[in-house]
Amino acid sequence: MEKMADINLKEVTLIVGVVAVCYWNSLFCGFVFDDVSAILDNKDLHPSTPLKTLFQNDFWGTPMSEERSHKSYRPLTVLTFRLNYLFSELTPMSYHLLNMIFHAVVSVIFLKVCRLFLNNQSSMIASLLFAVHPIHTEAVTGVVGRAELLSSIFFLAAFLSYTKSKGPDNSIVWTPIALTVFLVAVATLCKEQGITVVGICCVYEVFIAQGYTLPLLCTTAGQFLRGKGSIPFSMLQTLIKLIVLMFSTLLLVVIRVQVIQSQLPVFTRFDNPAAVSPTPTRQLTFNYLLPVNAWLLLNPSELCCDWTMGTIPLIESFLDVRNLATFIFFCFLGALGVFSLRYPSNSSKTVLMALCLMALPFIPASNLFFPVGFVVAERVLYVPSMGFCILVAHGWQKISNKSVFKKLSWVCLSLVIFTHALKTLHRNWDWESEYTLFMSALKVNKNNAKLWNNVGHALENEKNFERALKYFLQATHVQPDDIGAHMNVGRTYKNLNRTKEAEESYMTAKSLMPQIIPGKKYAARIAPNHLNVYINLANLIRANESRLEEADQLYRQAISMRPDFKQAYISRGELLLKMNKPAKAKEAYLKALELDRNNADLWYNLAIVHIELKEPNDALKNFNHALELNPKHKLALFNSAILMQESGEVRLRPEARKRLLSYINEEPQDANGYFNLGMLAMDDKKDSEAEMWMKKAIKLQADFRSALFNLALLYSQTAKELMALPVLEELLKYYPDHIKGLILKGDILMNQKKDIRGAKKCFEKILEMDPSNVQGKHNLCVVYFEEKDLLKAERCLVETLALAPHEEYIQRHLNIVRDKISSSSFVEQPIFPAGKTSGVEGDKIPTENVKEIKSEPRPTQIIKTNDNKSQSKASKQLGKNTDKEIPHKTTKEIKEIEKKRVAALKRLEEIERILNGE
Repeated sequence: MEKMADINLKEVTLIVGVVAVCYWNSLFCGFVFDDVSAILDNKDLHPSTPLKTLFQNDFWGTPMSEERSHKSYRPLTVLTFRLNYLFSELTPMSYHLLNMIFHAVVSVIFLKVCRLFLNNQSSMIASLLFAVHPIHTEAVTGVVGRAELLSSIFFLAAFLSYTKSKGPDNSIVWTPIALTVFLVAVATLCKEQGITVVGICCVYEVFIAQGYTLPLLCTTAGQFLRGKGSIPFSMLQTLIKLIVLMFSTLLLVVIRVQVIQSQLPVFTRFDNPAAVSPTPTRQLTFNYLLPVNAWLLLNPSELCCDWTMGTIPLIESFLDVRNLATFIFFCFLGALGVFSLRYPSNSSKTVLMALCLMALPFIPASNLFFPVGFVVAERVLYVPSMGFCILVAHGWQKISNKSVFKKLSWVCLSLVIFTHALKTLHRNWDWESEYTLFMSALKVNKNNAKLWNNVGHALENEKNFERALKYFLQATHVQPDDIGAHMNVGRTYKNLNRTKEAEESYMTAKSLMPQIIPGKKYAARIAPNHLNVYINLANLIRANESRLEEADQLYRQAISMRPDFKQAYISRGELLLKMNKPAKAKEAYLKALELDRNNADLWYNLAIVHIELKEPNDALKNFNHALELNPKHKLALFNSAILMQESGEVRLRPEARKRLLSYINEEPQDANGYFNLGMLAMDDKKDSEAEMWMKKAIKLQADFRSALFNLALLYSQTAKELMALPVLEELLKYYPDHIKGLILKGDILMNQKKDIRGAKKCFEKILEMDPSNVQGKHNLCVVYFEEKDLLKAERCLVETLALAPHEEYIQRHLNIVRDKISSSSFVEQPIFPAGKTSGVEGDKIPTENVKEIKSEPRPTQIIKTNDNKSQSKASKQLGKNTDKEIPHKTTKEIKEIEKKRVAALKRLEEIERILNGE
C-alpha cells in the first residue's frame, strides 16, 4: 500500500485543540472508583517507598506473591503516578492533566498510523473520531485509565517501527525489528494488552508489506506440501521475521508468567458471573458480549463505569433472542474478514488492518482464554476503537466519493463528531466525584448491586449513614447473595449504633460464605476481602465483655480459612490484649510480622504488648523499629519518648526531647506533646522552659488536669507560690475533687497567705471525699493547732495516728500537743510548724512534688479491621492519667494509697481500651 505524507503542524494543532476542548473539564474531577486504590491507598507512589518495590507489586500496590493480588503488572504506569505525586502529591488536577496530554499524544500517533492505510482526509477524520469518542472517557478521565494511554503510545510506536523493517529489494532491516521488540516490552509493562501488537505486526508483514492474500498462501502451501514447488525467498524472509517476532513474544509471555508466579488472580461470580457458569451459558454469554462491546463503539449513548454482577443477564438458552445479535455480529465480521483476506486491493488491506486493531487487542479482555474480573469494561475498548475509527473513516471515504452522497456524508460526519464531542464533555462531569459517577451508572443499569453499594460508600464517606443504608439495603435486594452488600449494611448499622441489626446483617453475610471443603483451597472460591465478615462480626461482639471468647473464636476461624490472613492476626492480637493475655497477643503480632515485616504499625503494636509484659527495653526496640520504617510515625514518636522519660535514665532524655519535638511538629494541636516536653524540662531543672511548655499545653486545652497541677507545682517549688494560686483555682474549677491540688492550695494558703480559714476548707473537703487520707487529716490537725484549739487538735491527731500507726512524726506531734495541754501555757510561736507528713521537724506541709504523665488518652496506631477497610486506628495508651509522686520513705499508708490509685487507673485504662477498641 502506498505510504501517505507525514503529518504537519496544523494537523497536530487541530487534534490537540480538539482533545483540549473535549477534556478540559476533566481537570476538575477528583479521584474516584479504582483511582482510590491505585492512587490514594497505594504506598508505591510515596518517595519513601524504594523504587524496586514498583517492580515487585501489582498495579494496586499489592505484592505479586500474595494471592489477593490482581496480577496486574504495570510498573511503568505506576512510575508515572509516582512522578505526579513527586510534583503535586495527591492533587487530582495534575494527574488528569497528564492523562489528557497522553490522549492527545496517542491521537497524533494514531493519525500517523492511519496515513499508512487511508488518504490524508480520511486519516484526519479517523483521528478526530478517535480523539472525541465518548467511550474513551473512562480511560482518559479516570486516572487509572493511564495504563491504556501509555500502553497505546508504545503499542503504536512499536507498530510504526515495524513498518520500517522492510528494506530495498525486500531485504530485512533488523534495527526497526529490535526497536519493535523493545517497545512491545515497554508497552506490556504499561499494560498487559501491549503484547498484542505483535499479532498486528505479523498480519501487516504477511498481508500488507508482502501483499499476500489468503488464496495465494493456500496455493503456495498446497504446492509445497505436494512437493511441486519450493517456498519463495521473499516468503522465507517473511517467515524469519515472523519467527523472531513470535520467539520474542514467547519470551515476554514466559517472563510475565514468572512475574505472576504462574497464578491467575482470584475473581468471584459477582465480578464475572458467566465465568463460573456451566456450558452452554458460559459460551453463549461470552459470545454475546462481543456485539455488546461493538454496540458501545457504534452507539456510546448509555455508558456505565461498572458492568459487573447482574448488569448483563446471563444467556442460559439457545432460544434467547439476544443470540440473534451474536449471530448477526459474527456474520458481519465474517463477511469483512473474507473480503479483507481474499482480495489484494488497498480497500481490503485497510479493512483487514482495521479488523486486526479491533480484534487482537481485545483478546485479553474477551474471556476466550482466561476469565477476567469484569463483564464489560469501556477502557479496554481504547485500542480496539482505533480499528473502529479506521473502518468508519474508510466507509465514509467510499460513500463521499459518490457525488450523490457527498454533501450528506459531510453533514452526517460533522454531526457525529460534534455530538460525540458534546457527549464526551458531558460524560466527564460524571467522574467529578464517586457519588456523581455511580449515580450516573444507576441511570443506565439498576440491576448491578455493586453500583448500589458504591453509591452507599460515597454517602458513607460523607457521614450520611441514613441515606447510605438505603442504598446498601437496595443492593441486598438486587443481589440477595452478595456477601459484601450484607457486610456494608452491618457496618452502617454499627455506625448508627444499631448493634442488634448490625450483628444480624453480619450473621447473614457469614451464612452466605461457602463451607470449607476438605482438600479444596478456600480462597479460590471467594474474594479474600469477604473473609472480613469474621473480623467485622468479632469487632462488633467484643464490645460485650461476656463475648470475648466468642470473638476470639471468629478470629481463629478466619485464620483457619486463610493462614496468611494478616488482618485476623492483628485484630486477634488486640483482643488478646483486652483479655489480659499479652503473651498470646505477642504470638499473634509476631505471626502478622512474618507476613509483613515492613509495617510500622505492627512493630508499634508489638511494642505496646511488651509494655504490658513489663518489658520496657524490648518495647523501646520495637518503637525504634517502627520509626526506622516510618520516621514520622506520630504515636511511636510520642509513646517512645514517654517510655524514655519514665525510664529515669538521664542519657535518654535528649532523644526523648527530640522525638517529642518531632511529634509536636506533626501534631501541633495536641496539648499532650507540649505537656510532656514540660515534664522533661522539669526533670532537667529547666524551670523557665518547663513553664513555657506547660502554658502552651494549657492554651491548647484549658482543662488539662496534669498541666494545670504541674504548673502550680512548678511555681511552688521555685518560690512563686502566689503565682501558683490562680492556676490551682483554675484546676479546681474543672476538677473540684483533685486531692493533691487541694493539699497544695491549703499549704500555700496557710504558709504564704496565712489564710487559716481557706486552708481549713481545703483539708475538710479532702476528708469529705476520702476520710482515710492521712495527709489531709494531719494537715487539718495543724489547722486546729494554729487555731489554738488544742483539745480538738489532740483528738484529730489520735484519729490520724489510728490511720497510720507506724508514722513516728504523728506520734511525736501528738506528744507535743499533750504536753502543751498539760502545761496549759502557750508561746507566741507554734511548737511545731504547719503540718508535716514526713515527720521531719521544722518542715512545712510538703508541697506535692507530683508529676502527671498524661491527662487525656490518645488513640494509637493499632491496625484493626474496620469492616470493609483494610486498616484503621484503635486505641492503646502508654501515658497514664496519674500523679507521679516523690515517695516518703517512711510512709507505708501513702504507699498503700498509691497502690490503690494505680490499680484504679489500670481499671480506667481497661475501660478506655474497650471504648476505643470499637
